[in-house]
Amino acid sequence: MTARLNPYIGFRTEARDALSFYHGIFGGDLQIMSFGDNGAARDPSENDLVMHGQINIPNGMTIMASDTPKTMELADASNITVSLSGDEEALLTGYWNGLTEGATIIEPLVKAPWGDTFGMLIDKFGTRWMINIGVH
Repeated sequence: MTARLNPYIGFRTEARDALSFYHGIFGGDLQIMSFGDNGAARDPSENDLVMHGQINIPNGMTIMASDTPKTMELADASNITVSLSGDEEALLTGYWNGLTEGATIIEPLVKAPWGDTFGMLIDKFGTRWMINIGVH
């Protein structure tokens, strides 16, 4: 049996746009199920909100997200950061470049004091990301 840890990102109404954006960066198989698909929307105006969305990325990563109906509480901020790390410089730099579109750069992707290349940003949907590219 295998265990996996995957980010599950919560939005008020932006999950579909965010998942499409992330899919454009990471590739893979995008699956989206709306509240309306399951007859689970309490308010008909929320039929198109994402009940569950998932991107299965070919390298084994998975990103999941959903919207939060008006009847449910959504935290204003999170102390969670999605962290990507490894030694595949071109791949991770490509992810960084994609995520920077409309992002707030906290730390640019540059050589860090510990020798790796590191950067932090908040993407245009408010999700925090860190990328660490290890020294070969």
